[in-house]
Amino acid sequence: MKINKKIFACLILSIFLLSTLSVAFAEDDDKEYSISQALLDLTVQNNGMLHIQETYHYIFSGTYNGVYRDIPLKSGESIENLNITTDGAYNKYTITNESGTEHIKIYLYSDAAKTEPISDTDVDVHINYDFKNVVTIYKDTASLQYKLWGDQWDVDVGQVITTIHLPSNTGNQYWLNPPQFNQTSSMTGNTIQSTTTSIPSGDFFELQVTMPLKDFSNAVNAKHENRNGLNEIMKTQEDYKSSTEFYNNLFLIIGILCCISPLAPIGVYLKYGREPKINYNGIYERELPTKDPPAMINALIENSSNIGTPDMKGFEATIMDLIDRKILKLTVENTDKPDKKNLYLTVNNDKADNLDTHEKDIINIFKTFSDDNGTLSLNDFQDTLSNRENGEWFKEKYELWQEDFAFQYLNEDKLKKIFINTGSTIFTFIGIGGIILSIFIAAMALLSTIPTATYSLVGAIIIFITSIICLILPDDVGGRWTENGKEFHDKWKNFKKFLNDNSLMKEHPPESIEIWNQYLVYAAALGVADKVHKVMKMEYYDNSSYDPYYNDTYMFHSYGGFLLMDSAFNTGMSTANATDSDGGFDIGGGSGGGGGGAF
Repeated sequence: MKINKKIFACLILSIFLLSTLSVAFAEDDDKEYSISQALLDLTVQNNGMLHIQETYHYIFSGTYNGVYRDIPLKSGESIENLNITTDGAYNKYTITNESGTEHIKIYLYSDAAKTEPISDTDVDVHINYDFKNVVTIYKDTASLQYKLWGDQWDVDVGQVITTIHLPSNTGNQYWLNPPQFNQTSSMTGNTIQSTTTSIPSGDFFELQVTMPLKDFSNAVNAKHENRNGLNEIMKTQEDYKSSTEFYNNLFLIIGILCCISPLAPIGVYLKYGREPKINYNGIYERELPTKDPPAMINALIENSSNIGTPDMKGFEATIMDLIDRKILKLTVENTDKPDKKNLYLTVNNDKADNLDTHEKDIINIFKTFSDDNGTLSLNDFQDTLSNRENGEWFKEKYELWQEDFAFQYLNEDKLKKIFINTGSTIFTFIGIGGIILSIFIAAMALLSTIPTATYSLVGAIIIFITSIICLILPDDVGGRWTENGKEFHDKWKNFKKFLNDNSLMKEHPPESIEIWNQYLVYAAALGVADKVHKVMKMEYYDNSSYDPYYNDTYMFHSYGGFLLMDSAFNTGMSTANATDSDGGFDIGGGSGGGGGGAF
């Protein structure tokens, strides 16, 4: 019955969200704006600089203070000679750089004194600037991959009209993606002109153009790559075209085969998802239910979307466990600011020999990034992992840690004794296939003039809702625990409930600091470390003579070590993921783009 309630709740939530979205679009808003047209003029100069003139025609209904424009900058790129003018309003503007994005905020006024905001009017905003290091010079060609319209705009655009001036008349090739937004395009001499259809918010429109190297005799304002690029660019474009055609055909086949898919999840649940009955009826657990390592608890209890694989919380909890076991030594250093401390972790080599393989993986990471004295600065760790090479190395070692842990504790044979994931795997396939199918059917129905297309649209909505539910449900809905696994799961869930209940922890506190520390370690694996730390401070250190300075586990969390570590690891993973496609020609990976809105 518990799982049935989850399924019902997800279904009602999905229907509610769709209904709310429809109502939101149907309602009239007293304050709204639109961008009817964007005019872009790009000039590729012989020195590699890209000069850009942007004009946006805004239509305002209601009172607004201004607009903003965000321009993302890749590594090495910069914007120079920025100039902004407006027709239909007076203006002033500010420029800030926020996380690698040039944020331009343009205040619009209806009076020359610049005291009154605009209201119910049309305004043309002109933004002119030079973009450095956007053109790339390869050994066999020069290339510009540039988003003419980015996917970060708050509203749709009626059309984008673009003129691109190239250095010479010959040897140029260009592509515009995605092709469905390209209404007309042509190249005459050294000029490319294009006009788009309406582009919805969240979509992009990108130009890829190749030019002969002879046009760039002194390209000091371009990026230089010591490799050939032309064949790779052409292959990427051809693969993109072939992929589009392939999926168009594939959706048709899947659409025919999956018409009965709404019934499939029910059959999967009945066959694979019903849990075994056990005799355990506990409500809370006040002691650790088992002696398993924290990463195992994280993999089986907290990471419900991928049961059996520990996530970053399990990785961080393992580090806290190593601190609690004195294998990692914490050092706290005062700074000029009373509220800020410098935190350092040092590997205790005397205790680092007899460790599990996944624990040795962590020690290896720490030693790699430590100084000559074997000490790692947590305050500097985020900057260290923001480096591309370091971030990619960390991601590789993190994935190795996951594999090593699973091999020792939760390999396929061991996991089957705890959890059977057959049903959850089938749910994933149903969900992905159903989303593709529903989008296809809905698009075809909306474009069709046949009256019965409405039935297809209703069917697409039902399939879409069913598919979303299949994807968002935890693994233990489609899959099921074994009898031993069910008792293990329920006890640890009840232990988490105990950690989350401040009043219960205050009523039944641990009897020693060692147990408090274990609570804190496993709370990190379960995602509730902050709550345990808070109660630990109030109930133990505020009411005893024990000096917390000598408790590394507690001090690590108190002085922000947990947050520093979490930020550093997330930065490393983001850096590695963000740079996986750097240097390639993935569609949508070009420079420029970004977006904007009104305020």
